[in-house]
Amino acid sequence: MIRDAAEADLPAIIDIYNAATATRTSTAFFDPVSLEERLPWFRRHSPNEFPLWVAEIEGQIAGWLSFHEFIRRPAYRGAAEISIYVHEKFRRRGIGRALLEKAIAEAARLKMRALLGYILGHNVASLALFEQAGFERWGRLPKIARFEANERDLVIVGRQI
Repeated sequence: MIRDAAEADLPAIIDIYNAATATRTSTAFFDPVSLEERLPWFRRHSPNEFPLWVAEIEGQIAGWLSFHEFIRRPAYRGAAEISIYVHEKFRRRGIGRALLEKAIAEAARLKMRALLGYILGHNVASLALFEQAGFERWGRLPKIARFEANERDLVIVGRQI
């Protein structure tokens, strides 16, 4: 079941995100985040503008998707960045696909004209997920991210709605 996130879901959302930081494939942040740090981020989401959804399986948060304002300038209204994170034990079960399909289906209701994703170039699974959902590669920033001694590309994927 995919639903709007509640504040009570925030610890599980943070756990999933913090696990992703350690992999160095899903986010450019290195350090885990705390509840106090993430609470303002959570409160900026709204079910009718920039939602935060969770996928729940048997009472456990299996993954989440968030919408973020692309760039805070009038000409870019209607464009949103989306981020998807899935708990390790629920990967390869269609959770990410279900969240992404819901984002595409709800985009018009949310007055979105374009959805974008910023994906590290070595995150092959995420790139495949977005491309299978009709996203195209709109840009690539070569070697923009540095993880220890490894330089990584950032791929920008997008889809017009």
